[in-house]
Amino acid sequence: MDNTVTRLAILGSTGSIGRQTLDVVRSLSPRFSVVALAAGQNLDLLKQQIEEFRPRYVHCEAEPTPTDVSTSYETLSLEEIAGHEEIDTIVIATSGKSGLLATLAAVRTGKNVALANKESLVMAGEIITREARASGANILPVDSEHSAIWQCLQGEAQSATGLILTASGGPFRSYSAEQLEQVTAEQALKHPSWQMGPKITIDSATLMNKGLEIIEAHWLFDMPFENIRVIIHPQSIIHSMVEFADGSVKAQLSYPDMRLPIQYALTYPERLPNPALPRIDWDKITELTFEQPDLNKFPCLKLAMEVGRTGGTNPSVLCAADEVAVDLFLSEAIGFTDIARLVQQVLAEHKTTAHPTLEDILTADAWARQLVSKLAGGGIPC
Repeated sequence: MDNTVTRLAILGSTGSIGRQTLDVVRSLSPRFSVVALAAGQNLDLLKQQIEEFRPRYVHCEAEPTPTDVSTSYETLSLEEIAGHEEIDTIVIATSGKSGLLATLAAVRTGKNVALANKESLVMAGEIITREARASGANILPVDSEHSAIWQCLQGEAQSATGLILTASGGPFRSYSAEQLEQVTAEQALKHPSWQMGPKITIDSATLMNKGLEIIEAHWLFDMPFENIRVIIHPQSIIHSMVEFADGSVKAQLSYPDMRLPIQYALTYPERLPNPALPRIDWDKITELTFEQPDLNKFPCLKLAMEVGRTGGTNPSVLCAADEVAVDLFLSEAIGFTDIARLVQQVLAEHKTTAHPTLEDILTADAWARQLVSKLAGGGIPC
């Protein structure tokens, strides 16, 4: 066992992934030293984390940054934390666009980047993977699906020929189109398998999340889009599968708990015992079932698949439009099925730029956000 202390930064420390990362740190102490924490608006929880882990550097979007704590720290921007020389591994667990610039800063300095922020690779996969190759940075996937693929690829001398991403199907897998029109935010936030933040939970309910994962898998594993599939697996025990040239298929199975892929990313290539992690009880597993996703009922998945193939600035527009639309849905300004309608309309009006620069990506992002708000304010066409 490697006794080296890994110096960690956790961006999004008060969110779902951030809190579960700190659970892993507690379980494997003193393997890790938390050097930096970054959070959004949850000041009370951030104060508790600062008191417990005593980071040297802190970032907080809320004002003012906590000062009534018993430990001193320096306030830095997300990008300054991401590129800091005192940090070995950075966990990018922020939601939406907020992780993009920090991810770029981290890969440019050659760090280990435990990536839970899908949007970074979806929006700027070409740029980020190029920078990672140049600096020698390791992008370590935290999403359970991509971690599963990564684990299945270990020890293989030949490349995979196909990837199969599994999806629980969300809470509305069996709903009719008419029932989907009536879905409320309260219903959509009740995921059947996972405990996650509100944005990713809604994306899972629309299957947008699975579409973003296809684009992310393309960049992480250099796999053509036509060789990446999605299959519905309601039990959420198989987290993804990998196909090889001889017809063999490898799968990674585990109880649905995000702490396992988080731990694997933080301790790779080791597998460490952690009694806090639940194990599969095979006496209770009665079936593992699979079905094809219904792209008519869940058009967000189809939109994301199309956007991945067209590329350019389209993925940036997809992420931005979806992020704003999800916020509107959570605030009850639009309906559940309006999310896909808004995203589709914004994509239809966008003139894509192939092989975009970072400036092109951010410009497309800002344009899409503005248009979604304008369209929602003027009523959403059916």
